[in-house]
Amino acid sequence: MGRDGILLAADEWGEASSTPLVLLHGGGQTRRAWGRTGPRLAGLGWRVIVPDLRGHGTSQWSADGDYDVDLFAEDVRAVAADLDDRPVLIGASLGGLSSLLAAGEAPRAAVRALVLVDVAHRPDPRGVRRIMEFMRRRPDGFASVEEAAATVAAYLPHRPRPDDLEGLRHNLRRCGDRWIWHWDPRMLDSLEGRVDPPGMAERLLDAARRADAPILLVRGVLSDVVREDVAEQFCDGVPHARRVDVADAGHMVAGDRNEHFIDAVVPFLEGIQ
Repeated sequence: MGRDGILLAADEWGEASSTPLVLLHGGGQTRRAWGRTGPRLAGLGWRVIVPDLRGHGTSQWSADGDYDVDLFAEDVRAVAADLDDRPVLIGASLGGLSSLLAAGEAPRAAVRALVLVDVAHRPDPRGVRRIMEFMRRRPDGFASVEEAAATVAAYLPHRPRPDDLEGLRHNLRRCGDRWIWHWDPRMLDSLEGRVDPPGMAERLLDAARRADAPILLVRGVLSDVVREDVAEQFCDGVPHARRVDVADAGHMVAGDRNEHFIDAVVPFLEGIQ
């Protein structure tokens, strides 16, 4: 359950007594983005909780259409507070921003560690613009899941096209005879312009410094959202942060190269158990 009682749908894998990992997806995705990652990490000994963010998947939508990043951070705090043990937060893109603010700004969520997946303090505006343009494309949806898959393949030419479209199907919902993305379209109007407003970079760096937990920044080498020099600046400015790059991956690191992503994060996770 998130802020103000908003209901968040979630999947869970692993033993209830194991160290909890909360995996938080990016904007415009659903919890199914972690569909391969969650079971793999649970198989390695963690309890994995994977919620849909508000306005995404089968979680409730904001009644007033407000999706300010601070609301997402409040939801992360609520999820962490519901757990019996301090979790590791693993957040991609919007999920990473929300996790960072939840752990580093008052009231700080009690967390064991943070894994920021291709998100730092200052996104490249060209990459953000490309994401927003893709999300605004095809507001009328698709005639079939196969048509949606072709659109995604054109947007992510570096990613091998999957033979099984079941994962993509979970990111869509049926609307009449069309398939549309499974998130509240009002979210774009709420988020656009708030991703990197004046002062946000300093705010995020300050939150990272104040977070009482080790931080791992996982960057996709092909990312057009987190430049290498920005990742270096982030780690230089945050003494308890370190970085690992994942080859052949773009902004959606786990979706692009899931096994490489797991290989990158497991040594960090093992060091903080």
